[in-house]
Amino acid sequence: MLAMAGLALQEGTSLEGFRLTWRFANFTDALSKYDEFFLRSLRNGAIVTGASLLLSYPIAYWIAFYGGRFKTVFLFLLLLPFFVSFVIRTVSWSFILSDDGIVFGPLKSIGLLPEGFRVVGKTFAVLAGITYNLLPFTILPLYVSLERIDKSLVEAAKDLYSNKVQAFLKVVLPLSLPGVFAAILLTSIPAVGDYVNAAVLGGPGTAMIGNVIQSEFLVARDYPEASALAFILMAAMLVGATLYARLLGTEEITT
Repeated sequence: MLAMAGLALQEGTSLEGFRLTWRFANFTDALSKYDEFFLRSLRNGAIVTGASLLLSYPIAYWIAFYGGRFKTVFLFLLLLPFFVSFVIRTVSWSFILSDDGIVFGPLKSIGLLPEGFRVVGKTFAVLAGITYNLLPFTILPLYVSLERIDKSLVEAAKDLYSNKVQAFLKVVLPLSLPGVFAAILLTSIPAVGDYVNAAVLGGPGTAMIGNVIQSEFLVARDYPEASALAFILMAAMLVGATLYARLLGTEEITT
């Protein structure tokens, strides 16, 4: 981050070279110029994190409490698709969700969807792609947290006339909160910084701050502005991680 900050304070061009001039305006210029992309990335990160939790918690709960001796098998089956390259999986979703793909093509042919219906190029496809790719980062910490819960506590709650919902809300959910917070941290950080899903599944109006940083580095070659954007994003993530460590304690992640 120090190297990134040092580059963000420089001026120049890729042809003439860059020199350190301590130009702090690069940070304010980057924020004012690309504030829309920052907000979109934060919004998408929040939606993806919420969707991942809603999808992952029931799965992790069922494996932890009802998986029995096949728990490791179920976890392996969940992780098996993720042995394939991240980019290949994302490109595969572009074919699955394409206008005439294996999902929407048959639905259009039988008249259940209009011919103009499309998903690829829209925000939904980007959110779905990021959510799918980050599910293991959500499921695993939730599973670890739920697996550590003493099942006799749930039985004790039922003995004290609690129904299943009350036992879950009063016993399981509070004891699994460390896993929930760890899942939020591990999912939200890569979700906010993602650019592959927006590039492959999105369109012009779905670009995130990661796409801007990539373009500034590799296309415009404006290294100071790109570094300023990257530093701001990394600093925001670092602040979030620090707040987590202060509020919950880092030992809850490592154990």
